[in-house]
Formats: sequence, C-alpha cells, structure tokens
Amino acid sequence: MIPQRTRDLLDQAVEKQGLCGAALGVVDTDGRGETYGLGWAAREPEPLPLDEGTWWDLASLTKPLFTARELLRAVEEGLLDLDDPIEAHLPDLAWMQDTPLRARTLRQLLTHTAGLPAWTPLYTWGDAATIRARLLQEPWPLAEPGEIVYSDLGYLLLGTVLERTRGLSLRAFKLEEGLTFAPDPEHTAATERCPWRGRVLRGETHDENAWALGGVAGHAGLFGTLAGVLTQAEGLLRGGWLSPAAQAAATRPQAAGRSLAFVSAQPGWSGGSLCGGRAFGHTGFTGTGLWVEPERGLAWVLLSNRVHPSRHGTLDIQALRRAVGNTLLAAHG
Repeated sequence: MIPQRTRDLLDQAVEKQGLCGAALGVVDTDGRGETYGLGWAAREPEPLPLDEGTWWDLASLTKPLFTARELLRAVEEGLLDLDDPIEAHLPDLAWMQDTPLRARTLRQLLTHTAGLPAWTPLYTWGDAATIRARLLQEPWPLAEPGEIVYSDLGYLLLGTVLERTRGLSLRAFKLEEGLTFAPDPEHTAATERCPWRGRVLRGETHDENAWALGGVAGHAGLFGTLAGVLTQAEGLLRGGWLSPAAQAAATRPQAAGRSLAFVSAQPGWSGGSLCGGRAFGHTGFTGTGLWVEPERGLAWVLLSNRVHPSRHGTLDIQALRRAVGNTLLAAHG
C-alpha cells in the first residue's frame, strides 16, 4: 500500500535533506492500512528514536480536527448556527467600536473569509488574560467579506466561541484516543530550538501565540500519534467523523478552494496534482498534514518535525508532501 518510491522519497528527505523524522500512514475505504516511520524524534540536545506511540505537534491541524469539528458538533446539537453573526456569541467583541466584524459570521471565520488578518504576535502583548481581552478589542483592519485570508486570528475567536458555548476551557474538551493537549514530553517529537523560550521544545506547543494562551487555542495546541490522526482520516474517508449532514458540510467547497474545515484540491495544493476534484486536506506548520481522496478511496497522513531544530531549514516540505501524494495515488489500484 505504501510503494517503495514513496519510502525512497522519505528516506532521502531524512538522510540527505535535513528532515529529522517522519511517520506516514495510509488507509483505504476497506479499512486496510499501512504505516512507515523513519528518522528521529529529536536530534538535539541528543538523538532520540521515534516509536509508534510518538506524539507529534499537529499545529494547524488543530483547526479542522478540533475547532471546526467541535463547532459542527455544536451545530448538530442546535447550540449555534454557522450563519450566526459573531456578536451573537461574543457580544463584547469590538465593544463601543463601529466595525463590520461584529456582523460577520461563524461560517466566514471557518472558511477564512471574515477578512481578519492572517497573524499577529499576540505573545508579545502580555499575559494570557491581556491577550484574550485585547484579541476581542483590537481594531483589526478587515479585508472585504468573501476575500480569503488564511487567518489564525479567526480560529482564535472560534476557540473563544467554543469555550463560551460549552462553558469549558478548550483544554477540558474530551478528545479521542491518539489526540491530546498534554503529551508526555518524553514521548513527543521535538520541534524548534525556540529563541524566545530559550530551549528545544518537546511536549509544549510550538506556536508562540497558543503557548502564551496556556498551550491551547483555536488554531494550534493539539498533539497526535500517527494512529490517532490516521483514525481521523479514516473517519473522513469512510464516514462517522460527524453525522452525515455535518460531515458533508465540513468537506464540500464553501468558498474558493476551501470547505468549512479543509482545503479543497486545487492547482499547486499540498496533496499533489493526481488528486481528483473532491479531494481535501489540511497541513500544519510543524510539518504535519492529512489528505483524503474519496474518488480513489484513499486517505493518508504525513507527520514530521520539519522545524527541528529550526524552522529555517532548506527542506521544501510542500514539494515533499505533493510527491508523497502523487506516488501513493499512482500506485493505488
């Protein structure tokens, strides 16, 4: 199921291109699966081997696998609707300000069409309480509604919506086996030698903004094992990830190149050019990704710590992701 050519590509990435470690998992519509792991959980401060139970920092895979999914579960229960304005759930948003942000919708936040900026260094603003308050009150410059701007800030707001809807902190949400917000550092793949925190990161989220908010936020903070993330991919491929109606809503196109939770197949996307028009997936900054190709009946997960020991390596992770997807699909009968 994992062809030799795919294994060779990953071997070359680890042995010659600076990738620290990687774990690939593939599953088909009949439930057959195969995995392949290689490299290291860490190279610094000392070499540490990978194993099947290694936790990986999933980075922005938090967005579809946790935040979007939990929003859709709340929709299933009638607790909110995707076309609710943001102010219906965050009435203190932009208090005493004349801004169209208050009237933009949860759907627009999910699809990155609410017009919010992509990112800002929230971790430089102060403590977690200050960041939470200022996130709601900052006079954000907005793009026109409908324009796609991939935004961590939008998912930070969605995380706040979830907390208020459920009356729980994000860390208190129940997660399925193989997913966690609190991995054992001794069994976690290292990410960056962080200049800000002054240490190699293991078992704490790589994302600075999520870390400053206590380690968990709507856009980052989730960790997963290969088996845990592959279970999510299998649910997306075979059904059962959500109710049929909610799962269809999560995966069908809603805006140009985007569904409610995922990125749709398009020229140049991370899943490779052999994917069909119904394929979808998502990636994470640390080197993670998940892809589903329903027309070919195949889903795959590639987890890596490509930011170890630094995010400024020379490996082209997007090219590797596309090559893995193309070789898997070419070999799938």
